[in-house]
Amino acid sequence: MQKIAIIFPGQGSQYVGMGSEFYKEYPSARETFQQADEWLGYSLSGLMFNGPEEDLRLTVHTQPAILTASLAIWNVVKEMGVRPDFVAGHSLGEYSALTAAEGISFKDALQAVKKRGQWMEEAVPNGEGTMAAIMGMEKNELDQVCREITEKGHIVELANLNTPNQIVISGSKTGVEMASQEAKAKGARRVIPLAVSGPFHSRLMKPAKEKLQSYLNETKIVEPIVPVVMNVTGKPETNPVTIKHHLVEQVVSPVLWTDSIEWMIDQGIDTFVEVGPGKVLTGLVKKINNQIQTYSIEDITSFENFKKSLK
Repeated sequence: MQKIAIIFPGQGSQYVGMGSEFYKEYPSARETFQQADEWLGYSLSGLMFNGPEEDLRLTVHTQPAILTASLAIWNVVKEMGVRPDFVAGHSLGEYSALTAAEGISFKDALQAVKKRGQWMEEAVPNGEGTMAAIMGMEKNELDQVCREITEKGHIVELANLNTPNQIVISGSKTGVEMASQEAKAKGARRVIPLAVSGPFHSRLMKPAKEKLQSYLNETKIVEPIVPVVMNVTGKPETNPVTIKHHLVEQVVSPVLWTDSIEWMIDQGIDTFVEVGPGKVLTGLVKKINNQIQTYSIEDITSFENFKKSLK
């Protein structure tokens, strides 16, 4: 018997056309897109299916778009009777996971991620903060580099612990540049500056955290039917009060993705199914443990392949 975890992608996985095949083929997916359009008051689905890409990349559109595409596809998967043992999502994807686990309504999640995207965008003036992916450097050593540069007055922190060999750092433009240079000097295999609009998952997001906290205090979150493995701890949670706390802290804290995946594998999960646009998380899982079965469901073909695997 398979033990399945469903995982949901975060910002950066979007592309024009995502989810369109499911919209055409499945009434439940179509309804999800139509609900999003109605609740947001504009044609999000039109932007997702037709672009322009530069508009889709705006955080205020990207976050609701990825949530909507992920849940439209999830609703189709759920109709097959798939019941995961755990759900998890990378950063923004945590809202998709919580919605899939019925801990928050789709409507409330949609409004929350729209606000979250807006507040994250506003937290730091454009161009003052950035992020970079560091390949091939041990976590503790990179953390020490970041701490030393931060002590000199240039904030930079670990942001996404994606795999043992891929860690994203975040902070002020100068801090990230200094840490990137130091990482290279200390033997990092590769440094990739990321095309992002802000220093996400760092203390510089504190203004966004405070606004999100006030907003989520008024948002109804109930006990999910499946434990949500949370970014901030890498552990499962079902308590609504704690879930809210972790969603708020996540904005200024590192995403412990490696810890989350390893914890689920330790619980006997042998199949990870990425539901939503792109295949980023499937690739990360393979780098964490290449013995694990993975599926990525982003289009009809990948969905059909997954269905065959369950027979």
